[in-house]
Amino acid sequence: MRRSPKDNLESHRKISRRGLMLGGIQAAAVLTLTYRMRHLQVDQADQFKLLAEENSIKIRLLPPARGLIFDRSGAVIAGNEQNYRITITPEDAGDPEMVLERLQALIPLSPEDLDRTRREIARRSPTLPISIADRLSWEQFSLVAVNAPALPGVTTEVGLSRVYPQGPDFAHVLGYVGPVSDYDLSKLEDPDPLLQIPRFQIGKLGVEAKLEDALRGKAGTRRIEVNSSGRVMRELGRKEGDAGANVQLTIDRRLQNYVQARLGVDSAAAVVIDTLTGDILAISSAPSFDPNLFVRGISSADYRELTENDHRPLADKSVQGAYPPGSTFKVVTALAALEAGVVGLDETVWCPGFLKLGDRRFHCWKRAGHGHVHLTQSLEQSCDVYYYDIAQRVGIDKIAAMARRLGVGEEFDLPMSAISGGLAPDKDWKKRTYGKDWLIGDTLNAGIGQGFVLASPLQLAVMSARVASGRNVMPRLIRAIGGEETPVAEPAELGINPAHLAAVRRGMFDVTNARRGTAYSARVVDDTMRIAGKTGTSQVRNITAAERARGVISNDDLPWNRRDHALFVCFGPTDAPRIAVSVVVEHGGGGSAVAAPIARDIILQAMAGGTPPLTAYPESQRNRIESERNELQLMELPPPDGKGQSRA
Repeated sequence: MRRSPKDNLESHRKISRRGLMLGGIQAAAVLTLTYRMRHLQVDQADQFKLLAEENSIKIRLLPPARGLIFDRSGAVIAGNEQNYRITITPEDAGDPEMVLERLQALIPLSPEDLDRTRREIARRSPTLPISIADRLSWEQFSLVAVNAPALPGVTTEVGLSRVYPQGPDFAHVLGYVGPVSDYDLSKLEDPDPLLQIPRFQIGKLGVEAKLEDALRGKAGTRRIEVNSSGRVMRELGRKEGDAGANVQLTIDRRLQNYVQARLGVDSAAAVVIDTLTGDILAISSAPSFDPNLFVRGISSADYRELTENDHRPLADKSVQGAYPPGSTFKVVTALAALEAGVVGLDETVWCPGFLKLGDRRFHCWKRAGHGHVHLTQSLEQSCDVYYYDIAQRVGIDKIAAMARRLGVGEEFDLPMSAISGGLAPDKDWKKRTYGKDWLIGDTLNAGIGQGFVLASPLQLAVMSARVASGRNVMPRLIRAIGGEETPVAEPAELGINPAHLAAVRRGMFDVTNARRGTAYSARVVDDTMRIAGKTGTSQVRNITAAERARGVISNDDLPWNRRDHALFVCFGPTDAPRIAVSVVVEHGGGGSAVAAPIARDIILQAMAGGTPPLTAYPESQRNRIESERNELQLMELPPPDGKGQSRA
């Protein structure tokens, strides 16, 4: 059937429209391809040229600046310094051994550095950079940079490394940082990619470790162009990371410096605390060590010297040490007995020099005895028999409860390593620990701070602060993080009868101010700065009946490690206490002769806000005190410059 002209015309129109649509699509495709070809050949010519030459673009993490740590006045006690270092990326190096040989010809590399680098190359991904050497001089750094074309895979970097300008003074508080180890990584479920950066430093001990997350910061990135031989051609882009938060401590670095110097070469510890806020103003352990040695890589000889020293410089005795508190614990026993109503303020106890329990004698330190003594006199003269007697009456459970109320046996939540909880033992504790019943003899020993009782210098300082203030003072070490001050709540009342606290304070006042007081020689004669305290001498060996009959061997005649520990706690000024101090001298001998003078000097320094006037000391001691001051090697500290300073 023949189609009409009209149908033919309509069919022609449809074909024309389809042809136009098809042609349009083809034209669009051609234009798109043309534009894409131009983009690839012109706009991205350089990048494809790099690819053609086997260049590559890689992403590298940028370590952030570690947060600074300041003392309470804003002086830097943990900072950062520039560190010139070199790294190698095995994948880009081709033959790492050949590169190391060339590098060794340019700069000195120790066998230890080379062995460590080879071990890292063997166990790490070839795409990760590995640190070869750091802390290079500018001349060494420049020499490697100039010879970079002959050192494929080697990169020169300028980074930051931790530095502790106060050296040993803050070693036990701050701890130190060190390179990330496999052990560190094994403790983390999802490690931060930052930890893969060569020789990246993290906190190992102390504040550095406990506040690692805040101090570390967040990584930045940079895009770099690397040619086929592993040489970095240029940096294509950079995004800086976020620096770690700055931290401000409650510690006064000048007081800390004084305390450390005053402890000298003794194996000792001291804690200074504000009785109103709980701020720790100084916390020292002696002897100390230089934390910078660990940051830079301590030698085997230096480390062996620290670990083999019988005074244990690596141990933080201020919080890790747990010692029998000796007679300093008598304030606990006294308050427990007063609160329980088993002894009156004026009630006397007869001391003939011993208390007989069955066939055993519990001796007083004064062989001839003290005669009739009441509470104040018992503290002033540190009569053991008085406390044997009232300890039996009150019982160990109430003594332990009072000890915990005053801070003994409490593990304080501070950002320091291995804090000891001490021990305030009771009947249940002995049954759980030894499977044995508590004995009356155990109570007598505990009543004078011996036997199972243990306390750290930090706990003894808190005990002194709580007795002085009548409040539940909590120690505080961190003043601010990231410029935001940590809140300080007013301590709650202890709930102890104020009359009982006043009686104990009077006894402690007489310890240092009454002529028969055990620490009278360590008194302060300035009425505005008088102190109250309690001496303590804790035995570390048993004294046999035979030795007592012959005469107890003097501490001076014993080997150092068998001598008694010397302790002293105090607070002042007595009319309005604001500073509390504890001092423990390991194997120092008598608390009155050794620990009390140290604590007296420290609390005067704290109350005066610097060197106290010589008129605060008894006149007969002033020449000696002045001479001792001149011998102390105190660090000259510059005023804070405010850089990166907390606003707290």
